[in-house]
Amino acid sequence: MLKKERLAIIRQYYPNALTTIDTVNRVIDLMEDDLDLEPSKVMLADSICSDDVNSIQYPVRFQEFLGPFKMGGLDGFPFTGLSGMAAFASHVPDDGGVFIYYGPHIGISKTGEIGEIHRFGQNETSGCCGAAQGALHKLTHKLIEPGKVTELDHQMNTIEQILYNASERILSAKEPLAEATEVIYEAIDRRIHELIAATPFKCHYIIVMGAILINSDRDMGSFSSAKRFEMINLENNTTTDLLSMFQ
Repeated sequence: MLKKERLAIIRQYYPNALTTIDTVNRVIDLMEDDLDLEPSKVMLADSICSDDVNSIQYPVRFQEFLGPFKMGGLDGFPFTGLSGMAAFASHVPDDGGVFIYYGPHIGISKTGEIGEIHRFGQNETSGCCGAAQGALHKLTHKLIEPGKVTELDHQMNTIEQILYNASERILSAKEPLAEATEVIYEAIDRRIHELIAATPFKCHYIIVMGAILINSDRDMGSFSSAKRFEMINLENNTTTDLLSMFQ
């Protein structure tokens, strides 16, 4: 299947989606052409779901960066918290920069079915993101207890609480799973920026990309729908919005 045909399927839901490979290429071009930064001087952190499909579909060009430092747990929420961000910040080259990619993920099969993908080695499709689907199921059936976050299932309970706090918005949506994914994205976006604000960095640049990561069938690959792309210049304390690069 041609790339334009694959993109047409994904863009039914995410009009600005690019392949993850093209997304990474654009980020590296920005660093090299505009910032005079080699990827080998940039420390990468990602806050994406621990689902194995994200490792399988991880773009090869990401290996040009240092890292990655893994911040994300279920559906990409940065469960490593302030200690994780501080540890990551301490690993960055003094004359380099950081790139933080974050967001939840969702599946879209090549038949256009949202929430499903055909994984390697399986004959049937399976859910993606399973954590979001599980939390949505509990929300729909009124099985989430407000404020309940247990030690045994801390990450899943946190995702449940995020959805519970936006119950009406999610359950009234045309595509509840897609809306739940947007809600989780907003929670991740807030938390990532809280962590950045509370963490000292000694490098020149912090580049952040918030996105919906879209997985598809094993022969389709993955895609990224950018929602935030910013460059923070720590030398003059300015932030530049670069999202137009992905529109």
